Amino acid sequence: MTFSAIIVAAGEGLRAGPGEPKAWRSLGGRPILRWSVEALLAAGCADLVLVVAPDRLAPAGDALGGLERWKAVAGGTTRAESVQLGLAALKGAPDQPVLIHDAARPFVTGAHIERLLVALETAQGAVPVLPVPDTLKRGDDGLIERTVSREGLWRAQTPQAFRIGSLAAAYRDWPAGEQPTDDASVVERAGGVVAMVAGDPMLMKLTYPEDFEMAEQLVAAQRVVRTGFGIDAHRFGPGAEVWLGGVAIPHDRGLIGHSDADAGLHALTDAVLGAIAQGDIGDHFPPSDPRWKGASSDRFLTHAVELVAARGGRLLSADLTLVCERPKIGPHRLAMRQRIADLLGLPLDRVSVKATTMEGMGFTGREEGLMAQAVVSVETPA
Repeated sequence: MTFSAIIVAAGEGLRAGPGEPKAWRSLGGRPILRWSVEALLAAGCADLVLVVAPDRLAPAGDALGGLERWKAVAGGTTRAESVQLGLAALKGAPDQPVLIHDAARPFVTGAHIERLLVALETAQGAVPVLPVPDTLKRGDDGLIERTVSREGLWRAQTPQAFRIGSLAAAYRDWPAGEQPTDDASVVERAGGVVAMVAGDPMLMKLTYPEDFEMAEQLVAAQRVVRTGFGIDAHRFGPGAEVWLGGVAIPHDRGLIGHSDADAGLHALTDAVLGAIAQGDIGDHFPPSDPRWKGASSDRFLTHAVELVAARGGRLLSADLTLVCERPKIGPHRLAMRQRIADLLGLPLDRVSVKATTMEGMGFTGREEGLMAQAVVSVETPA
């Protein structure tokens, strides 16, 4: 079923403690709001509107770089105003489903969305809910006045599903000066039937500082470490230097290749791409493409690292081995490690560069060329 979505991210999140508004903080290496955007787009959202504070319109592009089918609009002074501004920005027909979601609930999944869309087929709204497990007390000034029955009480979560037209009409009928606690209450007041679907504790809302600590622990528990291996070789040819590991090394010959022939960075690029199952360097930078003739290989490695970041991953370590008789690698090892560490965004002690010879055997032993092998470790969401 085709659906649209509005993610509300215009609030300041003051209860979250000092720092950036909570939707823009990092969770598992990604901005919190990006988690929900990625999940909704992956579930088939055809038109997604992100409602942000006016000064966050430009940063939204950075936070959601590489994603499509979304746009950002400035929000209002209240959540209700922001939702209505988001509705006005949608392109869908009045009967198209729309999901309204809080950016501070990052763990939404396709299963949550599917349950809501199914329930919406027979109701004017659908809300994920959880039962209230704790005893409820009403009190004031530190004293309990009475115990409140929790029978029939539910905790409402987001996303909440509606039809674009009916939700917009319900908001137009909402009394001026009153603030709804959620979008379902607006539809309820207009006489609409709102269905309940099974909620999920993972749809928790990040509100207080301790919530962010818990979320990081949940993310860490769901991440996996992947290993990638890369290998590359180039022949020697005319020249006065070779590029290896991002460093120019004086030599009586150069390396032959379509780009700068940096076998070290090429092997690392393939290792990073392999760790996230994204093909090899030739898939992304074909040697037949004249744009890459003579190109600096750090562009290739940077691209691979950006692909890791786009899926919420991060590099953990890298180990590069160079196989050649000459040039001697030892005098340039530290410079290579520093350059590679910069490109991978790693501390120096997580980058290794080693060198060995073939003791006169094979094409490297005969100094016809050189070879590089690389192994990287990458951590990504499961």
